[in-house]
Amino acid sequence: MSQAQHNVSKSSVNARPAGLILLIFVAFIALGMPDGLLGVGWPSIRTSFNVPIDALGALLFVSMIGYLTSSFLSGELTRRWGVGRLLIVSCALTGAGLIGYTLVPQWWMMVALGLAAGMGAGGIDSSLNAYVARHYSAGLMQWLHASYGVGITAGPLIMTAALTNFQNWRLGYLLVGTVQIVLAITFWITLPIWQQNNNAPAESPAEPQKEVNLGQTLKRRRVWLSMLLFFFYVGSEVTMGTWVYSLLTEGRGVDPQLAGYFAGSYWFTFTIGRILAGLVTRKINIQSLVKVCIIAAILAGVVLGLNLSTWVNLAAVAVIGFAFAPIFPGLISGTPERVGQQHSNNTIGMQTAAGALGGTALTSLVGVLARTYGLEVVPSAMVAFLACLLAGYIIFERKGAAAG
Repeated sequence: MSQAQHNVSKSSVNARPAGLILLIFVAFIALGMPDGLLGVGWPSIRTSFNVPIDALGALLFVSMIGYLTSSFLSGELTRRWGVGRLLIVSCALTGAGLIGYTLVPQWWMMVALGLAAGMGAGGIDSSLNAYVARHYSAGLMQWLHASYGVGITAGPLIMTAALTNFQNWRLGYLLVGTVQIVLAITFWITLPIWQQNNNAPAESPAEPQKEVNLGQTLKRRRVWLSMLLFFFYVGSEVTMGTWVYSLLTEGRGVDPQLAGYFAGSYWFTFTIGRILAGLVTRKINIQSLVKVCIIAAILAGVVLGLNLSTWVNLAAVAVIGFAFAPIFPGLISGTPERVGQQHSNNTIGMQTAAGALGGTALTSLVGVLARTYGLEVVPSAMVAFLACLLAGYIIFERKGAAAG
């Protein structure tokens, strides 16, 4: 990029209201909150609806369908509506779904509402990622995902407070759903600003690349193996976040309030780890960091499975969250090297979809196993998923960088 181009793009970034950046961060914090609610709230939810422990899979599956649908369509909807209108609709959908959870009397109704909540979340996630990638630096993208970690850390604390003080899981969803409705209104009020900034020049224009169609990308075995990495990683992350509270309370008899803090510590160290990773990746090789963190998470998972003591369990949960933090962004940044630069754009979208599928399928599988063999299967299953992730990662290391 020429100096003149740099000055133009830099001035355009500075011209964007600081409040817009703050609103983007708040939206991502709110995006993370529902994901943090479910793990702590699930034992009470399933008691309210009188459903078995593995019924969670139905809600996760329907939510995933909604999420994938809106993610897939977000590019076209952004072109037709603009990012501001898409955010209004997405936040309204998510808010309506979450508040609807608190009103319905039957489990199948809550599952159906998961479609709306999932569609809204997918629209928020995809549109804001694309907007930030176009208009802001890679450094700000790291902070964006750290803000998601803030939300998912707050989620268990909100639900723990609702259960401890009011014995009502619905209150947690009502609060977070209301935040989404307030965001929808805020996006509507700020719509002229979004429209003004939507066509502004990007801070870091991408280099032109030769286009490769999806069929060519799908023919590469490296692409499918790369998708498997995301399948097993996201499956491990969501399994831990969803089932650790049930493991500690129903499986090991830990006080529910203390277990809520355990769940919160997982997402807290996850967020801190992501912030720190953004600071150190310029000094160390990110791919080596990813491998070390996978191994650290496996070892901490083994310690959690041994159930040595309550406080050792807390330390293990915290280490797992910290170790998980840089893995997802590290895998994303390593995509061009794994599959080839020309195929990276197609592959990144498919990796995200594979991750969402893994988060649903593997977490639901753990629910089925827990119903049959007990909740102590949770750490063992997570370690097995991470072992598959590590094996695939080592295969890529030995194969070396892809050509093209």
